[in-house]
Amino acid sequence: MEKNRPLIIADPYPQTLERIFRPETRARLDKVARIVVSDSEHMDDAQFDSLLPEAVAVIGQSPMPKERLDRAPNLRVIFNVEGNFYQNIDYKECFQRNIRVLNCGGAYARPVAEMALGMAIDLMRGITWEHMRFREGTERYVLEGNREARLLTGASVGMIGFGLLGRSLRPLLEPFGCSVKVYDPWLPKSVIKEHGCTSASLDEVLSTTDCIFILAGVTSENKGFLGRREFELIRKGASVLLMSRAAVVDFDEFTKQIAKGNFRAATDVFPTEPCAKDHPIRSAEQVILSPHRAGGIPEAFFTIGEMLADDLELILRDLAPVRMQSAQPELVLRLGSKPVK
Repeated sequence: MEKNRPLIIADPYPQTLERIFRPETRARLDKVARIVVSDSEHMDDAQFDSLLPEAVAVIGQSPMPKERLDRAPNLRVIFNVEGNFYQNIDYKECFQRNIRVLNCGGAYARPVAEMALGMAIDLMRGITWEHMRFREGTERYVLEGNREARLLTGASVGMIGFGLLGRSLRPLLEPFGCSVKVYDPWLPKSVIKEHGCTSASLDEVLSTTDCIFILAGVTSENKGFLGRREFELIRKGASVLLMSRAAVVDFDEFTKQIAKGNFRAATDVFPTEPCAKDHPIRSAEQVILSPHRAGGIPEAFFTIGEMLADDLELILRDLAPVRMQSAQPELVLRLGSKPVK
């Protein structure tokens, strides 16, 4: 019976199976497959390679060059459970061999969107800064503490990037009656319009909106595309939230603009994590700092496990996956995120 079940290699570090699978979800996997696990650290290369000839699935961000794919004649799917399509897989070979590469990024979209909304309200109302003043004994009451505050209700919002994050955030803004302008060169205007938004140029989004959400993924083409020229287009006193990847901005310039008081900002991501103790972003005023925690909540991790189990069961029945995001040639060969070592 044991031998009849297909083999799965689970090498999910820095994730663990306990983190992403509730007991009942893990039981679903154990029912349909044999799982060899290494999740406290990356699996030893020799062990990983020895399992490849039998494996039908890989869970994790392990390198999968052509040499490894050649050793895996039964491989049908690679599940990335961290959230990016990394460039350590030979995607062209996977496409030719009908090996699916699936990504769990959708599990993080709603948690990041909720965090972005909360941080936007915080920026516009000064919640964190007045809280800190109160603790220091320098609080300002009523109007005195509200001279720079404004409502999110009725504000003009800009989104840079309108993928999973933008589409999860848009419904959360509806009760606030915000007009939303979107810059996303990868989408036709009709798609943006279907979500109740207006397609706009990057310069228009930057120069005409009160609250700007940076939600674009990082690719080989857009690293650092938001720099000094772009930041200087932003309205004085506007709120800017960096919620996707730090590499899409010139982070040093981003920090300088905040320190000058040109706009208020919040960021959940940094060029190097953990962020250096002496990085000037730590001492800049008018910025809310979050240590890359917007998406990584327990519910999101368990959602990854449920998505994976659903799609694995479908694939083993020779059906197409429906829960996780499938790698597409036009996308994955342009992405620039790197795996955790």
